[in-house]
Amino acid sequence: MTSINDGVCAEGAADDYTFAIRQLMRTRVVDVCDTCDCPKFDLILLGMGPDGHVASLFPNHPALKESDDWITFIVDSPESPPERITFTLPVINSAANVAIVAAGSSKADAALQAIEGKADDGPPLPAGLVRPSSGKLVWFLDSEAASKLGNYKFCD
Repeated sequence: MTSINDGVCAEGAADDYTFAIRQLMRTRVVDVCDTCDCPKFDLILLGMGPDGHVASLFPNHPALKESDDWITFIVDSPESPPERITFTLPVINSAANVAIVAAGSSKADAALQAIEGKADDGPPLPAGLVRPSSGKLVWFLDSEAASKLGNYKFCD
């Protein structure tokens, strides 16, 4: 793969990374999604924050609505660092496999809301918007993060 250029602003880093991904697709290192022009990664591994964010896609942030770019940037992250780049939901949802990992009791409410598609009087959480179009989604939760889930199959 390629690394993120941290010697430029977030917007420049997003542009550079998009170019690098396009080169990987052009040389067939990364496949193209069957249903859109997005890259189709074999696996995208995401951690989920207590607020239900994944990647650097935070609740109620305009980056959640990005549908044209594969990689976007934010300069006002609610968590440090304030400037970040991230895959957009179309890229995440084009992956062959997506895994979301969450551990700890601080993630229990967000896991429940994201998995059951419910939000507390608001829009769906970013983790709940991860729905691979033709791939698989697997959640890895410890017992604390899964403590509010009911009828689901759990592995020890």
